[in-house]
Amino acid sequence: MSIPLEIKNLSKHFNNKVAVKNISFSINKNEIIGLLGPNGCGKTTTIGMILGLLKPTEGKVQIYGKDIEKNRIDCLDYLNFISPYVELPKKLTVKENLKVYGKLYDIKKLEEKIEYLSDKLRLREIIDKITGELSSGQKNRVSLAKSIINDPGILLLDEPTASLDPETGDFIRNFLETYQKEKGTSILLASHNMAEVERLCTSVLMMNNGSIIDSGSPSNLINKHGRKNMEEVFLKLSRR
Repeated sequence: MSIPLEIKNLSKHFNNKVAVKNISFSINKNEIIGLLGPNGCGKTTTIGMILGLLKPTEGKVQIYGKDIEKNRIDCLDYLNFISPYVELPKKLTVKENLKVYGKLYDIKKLEEKIEYLSDKLRLREIIDKITGELSSGQKNRVSLAKSIINDPGILLLDEPTASLDPETGDFIRNFLETYQKEKGTSILLASHNMAEVERLCTSVLMMNNGSIIDSGSPSNLINKHGRKNMEEVFLKLSRR
């Protein structure tokens, strides 16, 4: 089978600003790759191009060997994402939201799938509540349920534990570890939580000013740069 996600010489220009500059990488089955860098470095723009929301100025995004620009509808069946910057419809209940997204992905046995997600992500007590009235931690768990409702082969996680209390953050990380091992999902994780990156990621891509400036496993990068942890590596590279 083709590589789940392959990025080839990808660039994105907005007028005279270069947001992403000629980046290339791939994610194999059963890998979690960290996409790191300071705010404005190009992470979110890269995710937007992977999802087909932004058209690359140059380069290609391939999902299981298919160019997403030419096969967007087919490719989206294999993708899903979570981002704190994209909210679910606030006036719908949790269950209504999951039903809407389940139908968009044409999920078979949707009621059973919602029951499964409710158990796994502790949603039973809030399943009939209005989404807009939930706490940030509760909304996060609902968004995560939405992001895996189609069992995506490729899962894009943009700050999945941002603003969460330590217990909820740890619950989400435990869930992602278990889910990824069970499903063999390929995950791209954009995060500013370096302890999370060290715990979850097989490999890391460091971005700055739209380019990938370094890559490797967390342990290799820590050793290479003579630092104690990924936070120190992040600070060194982002201050170049």
